Amino acid sequence: MTDDLLADFVRADREQSLGTYGIHVHREGRPPVEHRFRSDDRVNLYSVSKTFTAVAIGIAESEGRLTVEDRLVDHFPEVRAADGFEKVTLRHLLTMTSGSGHMWFADGRVDAADLLHEFVAEPLVAEPGTRFAYTGSGFYALGRVIARVTGANVRDYLLPRLFRPLDLHNPAWHACPLGFPFAESDLFLRTGELARFTRLILQSGEWEGRQLIPAEFVRRMATDRVDMNEGDAHTDGYGLGIWLEPGGPVRMHGAYGQIALIDRSRRAAITVTAHTEDETAQLTALHDLVLDRLS
Repeated sequence: MTDDLLADFVRADREQSLGTYGIHVHREGRPPVEHRFRSDDRVNLYSVSKTFTAVAIGIAESEGRLTVEDRLVDHFPEVRAADGFEKVTLRHLLTMTSGSGHMWFADGRVDAADLLHEFVAEPLVAEPGTRFAYTGSGFYALGRVIARVTGANVRDYLLPRLFRPLDLHNPAWHACPLGFPFAESDLFLRTGELARFTRLILQSGEWEGRQLIPAEFVRRMATDRVDMNEGDAHTDGYGLGIWLEPGGPVRMHGAYGQIALIDRSRRAAITVTAHTEDETAQLTALHDLVLDRLS
């Protein structure tokens, strides 16, 4: 249903051609509010997928399969790594501070026989932990770690632990030529399906009486912060697979306006799917016309 809370955002979307597909607002203790601008199809979440992969790492850590302080090369002793890469930990990959010069995203071709080997062999351009560089390579590698330590790719690993409990039935996740999900992008969900995951993060990983994600890991997602050395009015660093905003909110953010805002102080979560060429205008409208008006 739509109420007055979304009226100004709906109007702004039409006037500014923001390209929103659907918006869902959850406020603790109140019925959800939502509005659809087009059919409720599953769409590419783009980099929101990174947060799902981060959560998989947190779950695997709670099961004793790995720790975020593990070195990547210890899980793949067969790879030939660049000088210094032996210092790169899973935490560095989660915070995109590996120091690698490898730049790849899921919309690019994969010509290498094995993308993981290509990533690990790329020379470092900075000491691990000292430089934030936005790339999909590290999250793809994290997906490969999940496959190595669990025997299941990241999608299949999350099926019984996350997707089924949230009733995210049989989600598609595009994969590399070797069959491993891209992990950094290309997970497809509907607005309402993503909204359930967003609410799960708001609720510190608890869903209908079950702790799907360790609460401590959800906390660390926002507190293990790295400085981006640049940003905008709505960005104040990066955590474990999630963007941090000034004042406390956190954000999942994928290309073309796939956005999930979580504000614990307001006990609220806003989820949007879209195809917009002006993500700054869309994010500003979400803050000014929705989030800032929540009591």
